[in-house]
Amino acid sequence: MKLKKLLTFTTSLILSTSMMVGCSNKGNESSSGNSSNVIKIGMVTDTGGVNDESFNQSAWEGLQRLKKEYGDKVNVKYLESKQDADYTPNVETFVDEEMDLIIGVGYKLENAIKEASKNYPDNNFAIIDTQVDAKNVDSLLFADNESSYLTGLIAGKMTKTGKVGFIGGMESEVISKFEYGYKAGVLDSNPEAKISTQYTNSYTDSALGKSIANQMHTDGVDVIFTAAGACGTGAIEAAKENNKMAIGVDQDQNKLAPKNVITSAMKNVDVTVYNISKDLLEGKYEGGKVIVSTLETEGVGIAPTTKDNVPQDILDYVNEIKNKVKSGDIKVPATKDEFEKTYPNNK
Repeated sequence: MKLKKLLTFTTSLILSTSMMVGCSNKGNESSSGNSSNVIKIGMVTDTGGVNDESFNQSAWEGLQRLKKEYGDKVNVKYLESKQDADYTPNVETFVDEEMDLIIGVGYKLENAIKEASKNYPDNNFAIIDTQVDAKNVDSLLFADNESSYLTGLIAGKMTKTGKVGFIGGMESEVISKFEYGYKAGVLDSNPEAKISTQYTNSYTDSALGKSIANQMHTDGVDVIFTAAGACGTGAIEAAKENNKMAIGVDQDQNKLAPKNVITSAMKNVDVTVYNISKDLLEGKYEGGKVIVSTLETEGVGIAPTTKDNVPQDILDYVNEIKNKVKSGDIKVPATKDEFEKTYPNNK
């Protein structure tokens, strides 16, 4: 009798667990069946979430493109991280699900990917925006200072008040590339410009981004570049309401406010994620690579910008300077130290 009860309980537990797993995966997977020949790729977002109108969303779009082109040969899936404590459990979940490639979106996943690469040396990993030195991890980096520099050139030329702003998420090596590349561009195109800088310490609080932008607008700033995830959508909303200019990030964010978002600093995360996943599907994947996307490789740049938002003479000027960056004639600062050496009066 005891054995019969135990078997009944175990069967019920297995069925209940199966139902729970099925519910947790709903809405975040492009499925292709259970064939052992199907390649499985999992993506772990940072706290910005998959619909951040920024680089998490772009990364997922890269995997969706892969799924569309390769169909039943691949399954793609994401797990969202609501807080920093979710990174390691989410990576572990994908290890348990025997994903063929696990992609961490953002530098905040560095420790989770680094630890997993040690614990599971036979698994393949990739991480965006930071470098992990391991034979089974590909590091996908972007010269965000170069694309931000071009947006700074535009901001310096477009400002009517001589005051521009930068709103960052959390101070880090990655966000420094956006900040100091942008500031360098502003000063190269308008040496008299004043630049206001503030950090949100968040990538999710759009209301805070809007509040900071509103205050900058009150102080006379008429162009703001934001590199702060969802906080940036709040800053763009403020620009729309206050009839000011905004600069988007990671994706072309002009659609959020067509008359106000004059350009965006682009990094083609979708293309990079697609390419590395495609290599895996075609048996060309090599772990341990550091892949840097630059203006020269067209891995970063600015969004298609029309003369409706930016006058043609300014666009021509930016394209001229862009070629000098690509050729190496202009070195764009990526850190505070590099910036202060070149612009010692703007510390």
